[in-house]
Amino acid sequence: MKADLLDVEGAVAPPRRNGELVFEAPWQSRVFGLCAAIVETCFNGDREPFRQQLIAAIAAEPDRAYWDSWTVALQQLVLDAGLVDQLELDRRIESTADGEPPAS
Repeated sequence: MKADLLDVEGAVAPPRRNGELVFEAPWQSRVFGLCAAIVETCFNGDREPFRQQLIAAIAAEPDRAYWDSWTVALQQLVLDAGLVDQLELDRRIESTADGEPPAS
């Protein structure tokens, strides 16, 4: 993959333990995978737009859990890129939270 989302340092670097990514819940690894796929396919592997969103999300709420900031950054990225609108994003979040897969 051209966009190595793991190749970052500082506050935007994903949490690691012994060099391995640390996910405390399955949803966190799914958000990571979804983000990697979106960066690769919709941004031609350019991770900078996501990185900037992540920096902004962390700066806006420094005490927020890391993967929550990652999710906020991903949501803003897809909205800004016009991949979905707010209504569609809200619908998909709600259906996923209810345990139902989002309808295509």
